[in-house]
Amino acid sequence: VSRAVRCAMCCWCSWCSEEREKRAAVQEDSCTIARLCVGRFADRESEQDRPKKMMLCDPVTEIFQKRVYTVEKCIRRRGVPMPSIIIVGSGPAGISAALYAVRAGVDTTVLTKGPGALDRAEKIENYYGFAQPVSGAELERRSMENARRLGVQFVTAEAVGLTYTDKLTVETVNKNYPADAVILATGASRAVPRIPGLAGLEGHGVSYCAACDAFFYRGKDVAVLGSGEYALHEVQALLPVVRSVTLLTNGAPLTADFPSEVRVCPQAVEAVLGETVVTGVQLSGGAQLPVSGVFVALGVAGSTALARKIGAEVDGNRIVVDAGMQTTVPGLYAAGDCTGGLLQVAKAVYEGAQAGTEAAKALRKG
Repeated sequence: VSRAVRCAMCCWCSWCSEEREKRAAVQEDSCTIARLCVGRFADRESEQDRPKKMMLCDPVTEIFQKRVYTVEKCIRRRGVPMPSIIIVGSGPAGISAALYAVRAGVDTTVLTKGPGALDRAEKIENYYGFAQPVSGAELERRSMENARRLGVQFVTAEAVGLTYTDKLTVETVNKNYPADAVILATGASRAVPRIPGLAGLEGHGVSYCAACDAFFYRGKDVAVLGSGEYALHEVQALLPVVRSVTLLTNGAPLTADFPSEVRVCPQAVEAVLGETVVTGVQLSGGAQLPVSGVFVALGVAGSTALARKIGAEVDGNRIVVDAGMQTTVPGLYAAGDCTGGLLQVAKAVYEGAQAGTEAAKALRKG
């Protein structure tokens, strides 16, 4: 603690004659006595009087008071809601962002669907701080344990959507999570379906966001490519608008319960048909399915898919960010493999730290 802070705290302690006398009798560190004095004021005064007393502090004392009490307690005493950050993903980028955000005094929640790519790494020996190789599972366990120790909340949930009303809101299968800022850190999508016509007709009948594009297909027949909770989320957004929805599982087993009015085609998808716009889908066995649109919802919603849903700029499978890791949507940040570049833990940790720091800094200004 600096000398300036000690001096400021000594002045504040002069309010309490009991502690002043004790300090004169016992040569004890002034910062320790300041904590004692703060504790007595907290016990002695009512909640209504305490904020008034705090406002009498000079700026240096105010800084130290935030060190004695956590930033969270200070904000709540003043009646101001604590800013919140939702981080989607619990890999190196997500945990790194969480560490920097929570240490900056921001209410931080990490949404995780369980172990990710790091957990499958048998041995890591090119990361700072380990004399011997460490498994990905062990590195992940230690990182999450540290984050919990600092106050980060973890919720096991699969993110299926991202919207904005009065706040950015992450949609999961069972619940929505509004926040002042969101950091996408679910890694890169490494499984892209190699279906002829899919990439070429993107934006001309091939869509990655039912909530965004359902209106353009009102009264028409469409298909959803997928078989899990993410696909179910897209189907539910389409049913009230379109004439019919066909689920294309592409040979994968169903892992969610779909409405009875949805037709399920288990065959492999061989091609998306159409010259300038989608006209249908070619299935294995020679069958063709005439549709006006194909909505891609394979596996789980990765960072790029979530970014697309809210209109953030993407470049292929990479989310476009600035130097502070912010996307083109204010309050939305991305970090780790989803931003492209070197797919390494060290790079993900750096970007997570940058995203967490910049998001917390923006919330303090705002």
